[in-house]
Amino acid sequence: MSITLRTPPSTTLSSAASSIHRTRSTTFSFSLCSPPTLRFNSHSSLSLTRASASSITTASTTELDAVSSFSEIVPDTVVFDDFEKFPPTAATVSSSLLLGICGLPDTIFRNAVEMALADSECYGLENPNARLSCFVNKAFANVGSDMAKLVPGRVSTEVDARFAYDTPAIIRKVHDLLKLYNDSNVPPKRLLFKIPSTWQGIEAARLLESEGIQTHLTFVYSFAQAAAAAQAGASVIQIFVGRIRDWARNHSGDTEIESAQLRGEDPGLALVTKAYNYIHKYGHKSKLMAAAVRNKQDLFSLLGVDYIIAPLKVLQSLKESIASPDEKYSFVRRLSAQSAAKYTFSDEELVKWDEDSLTKAMGPAAVQLLAAGLDGHADQAKRVEELFEKIWPPPNV
Repeated sequence: MSITLRTPPSTTLSSAASSIHRTRSTTFSFSLCSPPTLRFNSHSSLSLTRASASSITTASTTELDAVSSFSEIVPDTVVFDDFEKFPPTAATVSSSLLLGICGLPDTIFRNAVEMALADSECYGLENPNARLSCFVNKAFANVGSDMAKLVPGRVSTEVDARFAYDTPAIIRKVHDLLKLYNDSNVPPKRLLFKIPSTWQGIEAARLLESEGIQTHLTFVYSFAQAAAAAQAGASVIQIFVGRIRDWARNHSGDTEIESAQLRGEDPGLALVTKAYNYIHKYGHKSKLMAAAVRNKQDLFSLLGVDYIIAPLKVLQSLKESIASPDEKYSFVRRLSAQSAAKYTFSDEELVKWDEDSLTKAMGPAAVQLLAAGLDGHADQAKRVEELFEKIWPPPNV
């Protein structure tokens, strides 16, 4: 199932936000934490039928409208008040977001965290670790439930990166979160669960998808990971274009990256292209998300991929630029069913992926970037726990 990306009327958005504002009860303050990471989908209304290049290059069409005709554009924002400029239609809940909520003097999600820390069920647990885990789960689900009131699309909830190599632990965490969402009347079809693309994470995604639970596999830096995730039936697969490029600029010895460079291709863009063509050529249900897109040319090179996460400065430039027929860059679909049909894969790339073959196929770039991503997210998860330990119980408990 694809993410629903229709922009709600401004009155609906304002009403939902006002409702959350009215229920907020600020009873204690948090220490300053790291900024949040919010990923909201584009404000543009998106047609299910992609427009042709000739139909979009009119004098009154912005570049943002033009590129949105080919791919879902996902603003990468770290603030909570960009609703007017880029109204959210989907969202991600993460440890860094919880830290950001804690660090801001006032947000519409503040009450969600306070209510989690005052939860009587968690409060009654005698084991300190179980109590802390309960508070964190409640905070994730409370914030996610509030976001589900604001956005018509899906809410993606991060699974603790410290469970990245433990399939049963990932599944238990997702089931715990799903129960809390169910208690808040958020249906499973509105939810994604964001899981690291280790073999254990990919296997967890396969099992969860078999239960009808939608997964979002992240930290994908190699074709083997992308193909294994597609074979597992992950709903969304996320590749970080800019991070792969950064690694290639400062390192060597990765066969996959060097092969792309020998062809004169950017390795990050090449991986997205290859993964997209694999998914669509062989009929996998997964949707592909290109993240860490650094500039407009990156975005133009990826037109046709399912989702593109773009920085606000890039989106603002697109919004302010007119897509005229003599534009320097032509708005052409780069990725399509036709491009997928023509793409050829080696026999080694068409295997049924398992843990051993995945481990052997992942080059140094994927290994190092995956490890760095896991370390960073694990550190954020620990910071959330440390913060909650300091501020619990709140004064009103």
